[in-house]
Amino acid sequence: MSGTTTETPTNAAETTTPASPPAPLPTAAGEQHHQNAGEPVRAQPAERGPTADCTADSAGGLTFDVRLPAGASHGADAGLLLRRRPGPSGETEEVRLPLAPVQEAADGTLRAALPSTVRLSEGRWNVFLLPAGQQPRRLAPGINDLRSLVDRAPHESRTWLGVRIPYATKHGNLSVRSWMRWPHAEAGALCVHDGGLELAGRLYGAEVKPTARLEARPRRGEATAPVLFEVAPSAADPQEFTATLAYPALAEHRLWDLWLRPDDGAEAVRVARILDDVADKKRIFTYPAQAVEVTAAAGGEPALTAKPYYTLNNDLAVRIDRTAL
Repeated sequence: MSGTTTETPTNAAETTTPASPPAPLPTAAGEQHHQNAGEPVRAQPAERGPTADCTADSAGGLTFDVRLPAGASHGADAGLLLRRRPGPSGETEEVRLPLAPVQEAADGTLRAALPSTVRLSEGRWNVFLLPAGQQPRRLAPGINDLRSLVDRAPHESRTWLGVRIPYATKHGNLSVRSWMRWPHAEAGALCVHDGGLELAGRLYGAEVKPTARLEARPRRGEATAPVLFEVAPSAADPQEFTATLAYPALAEHRLWDLWLRPDDGAEAVRVARILDDVADKKRIFTYPAQAVEVTAAAGGEPALTAKPYYTLNNDLAVRIDRTAL
């Protein structure tokens, strides 16, 4: 979904609309005290701003329980604001959700629901408390219950897949990582061995045919044809597949993105791992580098190593590095 699309409102969420690039907004932490030259730095207790506990359901919905500091005023029309971080074009989007008191929770707790039927464009969405008549304020993360996201299996009857994973930013604020894909090729077990990579996965929204191929596309070589690898559909389940990548075939470029083409003439599908509770896999799922055997030219070529990795978008890729002998 592009940033210029207006979504149809639902009972729980208001309209999704494009917005101009956001101005700087207060964060969940208090302002810093600026010291005069030579003045001793005094320890200052951190001001605790509003926090939000997040609960995910298996359909892709999220519930936010906002806990306000004691004595805080929010007004009768307070809401929750999700704002997508601007893309390269500078465009962004906003989704506003109503907040209502939670009777069974502690005083000062307000709840907002983001149903799975409300679409969030792919990207990172910052989460704000929107008090009535006041400026939005960033929320800090509370307790996340994401157990329903582990090994999630989307229903095949759907026409699109929405994945939302709340997480804490490096500045201690609450954000939501969102994906929208269909069909979707979910990466499973990766087996790294000398000279190659064995990949198992599952395709949602389509079947893997005998003519299916795994395509390795050079990230910075649009004019270069992809390198093709055979795909073996499962005899028991036509949506499951395995493929083996030979690293020497990828020696010409440094970064390769992996796509599954389920059949001749079918659209290729990006291979990714998004059906769990890990928002950023790049630093968590790491794999050893393997030596790549290639025919050395006269004069001595640098040695090559290869390893799979997940990008910042949790897409599966392969990296080739050159190491001087």
